[in-house]
Amino acid sequence: MELQGLPKREVSTTSTGQDKFSKSQRIRHKSVQLEDSFMSDENSRVIYVNDPRKTNDKYEFSGNEIRTSKYTVITFLPKNLFIQFHRVAYLYFLAIAALNQLPPLAVFGRTVSLFPLLFVLSVTAIKDGYEDWRRHRSDRKENNREAQVFQSGCFQAKKWKNIRAGEVVRIHSNETIPCDIVLLGTSDPSGVAYVLTMNLDGESNLKTRYARQETTFMDWEHGPFTGSIRCEQPNRNIYEFTANLEFNGQRIPLGQSNIVLRGCQLKNTDWIVGVVVYAGQETKAMLNSTVSPSKRSKLESYMNRETLWLSVFLFVICAVVAIGMGLWLKRHSNQLDTLPYYRRRYFTNGRDNGKKYRYYGIPMETIVSFFSSVIVFQIMIPISLYITMELVRLGQSYFMIGDAQMYDSGSGSRFQCRSLNINEDLGQIRYVFSDKTGTLTENKMEFRRASVYGKDYGNLRKTSQSLQEISVSGGPRRKLSSEINVDPELLALLHKDLVGEEQIAVHEFFLTLAACNTVIPIASRSSSSSANDLHDEIEVIDYQGESPDEQALVAAASAYGYTLIERTSGHIVIDVNGDRLRLEVLGLHEFDSVRKRMSVVIRFPNGAVKVFVKGADISMLSVLDELNGHGHKGDGSTKVRHATENHLTDYSSQGLRTLVIAARDLSDGEFEEWWIKYEEASTSLSERSAKLRQAAALIECNLSLLGATAIEDKLQDGVPETIESLRQAGIKVWVLTGDKQETAISIGFSSKLLTQDMHQIIINGASERECRSLLADAKAKYGVKSTNCASRTLKSKKKFNNDYLETPDDTKTSRDLVANRGPQVLGSNVAVADMTGSCGEILTSLANAPLALIIDGNSLVYILEKDLETELFELATACRVVLCCRVAPLQKAGIVDLVKNRTSDMTLAIGDGANDVSMIQMADVGVGICGQEGRQAVMASDFAMGQFRFLKRLLLVHGHWNYQRVGYLVLYNFYRNAVFVLMLFWYILCTAFSTTSALTDWSSVFYSLIYTSVPTIVVGILDKDLSHKTLLQYPKLYSAGHRHESYNLHLFWLTMVDTLWQSVVLFYIPIFTYRNSTIDIWSIGSLWTIAVVVLVNVHLAMDIRRWVLITHIAIWGSIIITYVCIVIIDLIPNFPNYWTIFHLACSWTYWLTILLTTILALLPRFICKVSWQIFWPSDIQIAREAEILRTRRFGIEI
Repeated sequence: MELQGLPKREVSTTSTGQDKFSKSQRIRHKSVQLEDSFMSDENSRVIYVNDPRKTNDKYEFSGNEIRTSKYTVITFLPKNLFIQFHRVAYLYFLAIAALNQLPPLAVFGRTVSLFPLLFVLSVTAIKDGYEDWRRHRSDRKENNREAQVFQSGCFQAKKWKNIRAGEVVRIHSNETIPCDIVLLGTSDPSGVAYVLTMNLDGESNLKTRYARQETTFMDWEHGPFTGSIRCEQPNRNIYEFTANLEFNGQRIPLGQSNIVLRGCQLKNTDWIVGVVVYAGQETKAMLNSTVSPSKRSKLESYMNRETLWLSVFLFVICAVVAIGMGLWLKRHSNQLDTLPYYRRRYFTNGRDNGKKYRYYGIPMETIVSFFSSVIVFQIMIPISLYITMELVRLGQSYFMIGDAQMYDSGSGSRFQCRSLNINEDLGQIRYVFSDKTGTLTENKMEFRRASVYGKDYGNLRKTSQSLQEISVSGGPRRKLSSEINVDPELLALLHKDLVGEEQIAVHEFFLTLAACNTVIPIASRSSSSSANDLHDEIEVIDYQGESPDEQALVAAASAYGYTLIERTSGHIVIDVNGDRLRLEVLGLHEFDSVRKRMSVVIRFPNGAVKVFVKGADISMLSVLDELNGHGHKGDGSTKVRHATENHLTDYSSQGLRTLVIAARDLSDGEFEEWWIKYEEASTSLSERSAKLRQAAALIECNLSLLGATAIEDKLQDGVPETIESLRQAGIKVWVLTGDKQETAISIGFSSKLLTQDMHQIIINGASERECRSLLADAKAKYGVKSTNCASRTLKSKKKFNNDYLETPDDTKTSRDLVANRGPQVLGSNVAVADMTGSCGEILTSLANAPLALIIDGNSLVYILEKDLETELFELATACRVVLCCRVAPLQKAGIVDLVKNRTSDMTLAIGDGANDVSMIQMADVGVGICGQEGRQAVMASDFAMGQFRFLKRLLLVHGHWNYQRVGYLVLYNFYRNAVFVLMLFWYILCTAFSTTSALTDWSSVFYSLIYTSVPTIVVGILDKDLSHKTLLQYPKLYSAGHRHESYNLHLFWLTMVDTLWQSVVLFYIPIFTYRNSTIDIWSIGSLWTIAVVVLVNVHLAMDIRRWVLITHIAIWGSIIITYVCIVIIDLIPNFPNYWTIFHLACSWTYWLTILLTTILALLPRFICKVSWQIFWPSDIQIAREAEILRTRRFGIEI
């Protein structure tokens, strides 16, 4: 078998290749001269190899010491307090404590008034201090690790923190890279090194890095090392690196494949040597070590609204007290010398006789009374609520993490709560934005079908042992690490002689699959037993790559006899059915989101140069050659193209991921023109990516179509059921994917996202005018009414990088993509043949049918402008499903932002890859999938899990529980504090507005912190209104969160009315009972303290839906603890309430008063609650009653 002079065994480069190599050196020298202007770029930095002193002569580079801690011993207290007082409520309580320090306003003891704020600040400071101490400990451990650094003529151990830019370091196998280094040499003669980047991006596949061939010959034991590197300034882009190496008079371009980043581990390589270019805080790992943007729950923002109302109410009652004080003083102005609290002089027989009493005049006394009232009523705005919510959320997160039904045994990953302040938002989600690949699908690619030279091959069978193992003369047998199914007919075609266009096309097709990639073959030895009990050496080949698609294609090529067995930066070796073929790699244009193609330029042993290209069909079909070898249109090539396009449509309709394969020969002139551009772009320090795209355009044209591939990415388990449940719950699911439209539609049907009764609106525009027209036509056809969005308050819009929004030249229109789809698919510029009748009849029929909007990324380029965003929003929100195809990462974020800024609905974004990070961070709630594409999505998310199907349980069960618990928790805290404040208010009205208190200072402080806090926390963590089985069985129950049933302004005011009644009963029942008794005011204060604690705990008990042992302990134990604390306080002789509880508790009147107060206070609430549940039951109440009946009837545990 021969092609392009292919020999039977390994072939070296001929003299023709040597001539072209010398020509390329001359071209390189020419290109270096053209690039001189870029080398003087002020935005670059110069690193002198093995000369750190010269490199750091201006002390502009940081050392390698890192610090992830926030504080030092000196800065901890001021910095931590500054951060904590960003909460406005803390400033309020600080002002209250400060007012209480003034003698005229000292209602409580000065120390007691500081206790609540100091307690909150201390708890938070201790927590922050402990976390920062752990960071300090981790930093010390990291900085004191050692690495081999070249100094004094040899490599010596040096601590990481002392390494500087410009020094040469040597790393051994399995060691961690201490800083960002440019490779100079490796233990492999070809200069290749394998690194594990899991600590950086979470990806478990080994990555390949290369040392330039020009530096691999150096003596790495003794040096000397000379040269300089001009590179870009430090940045956080871990996927790009732009630099040039000045070495031996040459200027050598360096890229991302030549740098190893801090945090990576060296694998399968004995050692590497490199020069430090970025150290310490300037390394890409440290620049990327930022936390996700802080998010605040929507319920907490509503809580601030109610807090404002409480502040207004607090101002009103304080004003009432102050005005009442002024009026009372004016009315009794002639009696002030004889009244107890307001007399102007002392009338005693002691030394104070005749002295002036503390009296400042009516106006000043009124002002003092107002501020004194603020201090007395300060807990109207509960400081304890913030601590309670944090503890409750922590407890909720603990149970979510421990949920065994959200544990993914396949990946060994359990649920993660990475953000603790938005748990309740999970119960109010209205929009879910999901990635497709790796999120809805498994992202485990399997080669399924191929179209080669216009013929479809898809009759796959498992390969036999003889086909799996490849024997090379003089070498070991090789075997793939996994079994691959092959088509026998295609396999037989490959073993025929290479005569005829079809055989040559098939050969080049599989050469492209094996060569056009960045996959690394990893060989390991194993033994196998033959039939004669002889153990033979077998070399097992495993392919490691950054893309599962590439791994699948290379493995498929190997199964058909084209086995990639070696890859370096300069050549690859492919075993072609036992013949070793060594190909020189002259250049590689990696895939990018603009070109949507990848190409490699190869020199064959006979000197011929070819370019192999693979890419998305939308970008490949426009660069194919329409002419045959005679210079005019060929019928054969046209037939091949039409057949391939039909096959692509068929593959996409089956949900398969497709790529188009093409190739072309390069003449000497074409190669020389490309080489100049390629070298110029490769050594450019500015706009390198754009220049490389221009160079690629020179060779990625007039391509010969070889065929297409189809890879299957199966749906994850439970995806259709999850999407259907979310839809029943009233949640709209939008899919944002980079796949082609047909593939996305097919996956939409298989996942039940799309249904047969839906009308598909397809928007594919090639200009702003066309997009505007398509949107307007779609709205008119489907009767979508425009809303006045001008009255909506829009948040500031994000500015997206235009590089992600470039419009490709090879775009399809809606007419091309919806052809032959039948009447169900109604493209905006496509007529539907079977729709007859009047326009009104059409609108009526369409208005009753569910709609699905399908739009491509090219259209979004034009639509994501302010004047078209509104049109898209109105159309999209009228649809049940939205499917966005061919979208860039920032377009995903733009879609989320579109909905987030125009509605008050909660949004959730879920994805598994780095391209989903912007979308995840933009949404109100971000969920990362622990998938095949690394952990960047997980690290940027608020919650993380192993499978998409867990989203159903996360939202419908935990989201519902968390929202119901936290909503009730906030209302209950408002009630609990308000009833206490109003009780004090009624007392002050009866004591001449004097702002005196019948309760001890400690009782007022302990009320929120000890007496009533524990039951609130326990109920907020453990209470369940419905079982998880019921919530999963009836997804519509989730819509209670959409209707804000657990927390809304109406419930707040009802709670306040109820609070008003309870406070009146709480105050006047004891007053009426003991009106003719001789007990003092401190005794009645002890009674009020016990009564209010019993009342609020019984109130809480009335609303508990799930009683467990710890709930009983918390509720009733809280009352017991209150009694114990009061007894202890009453035993202190210095306190005015000394021994009061012992006199009261001896009387039955005391106990009956507490009982009567509790019953009368809660009776209206009980009657209203029963009446409401009988006559106007909610869905939750009906489901709960059904649960109880089922439990009683069948004994089923809920």
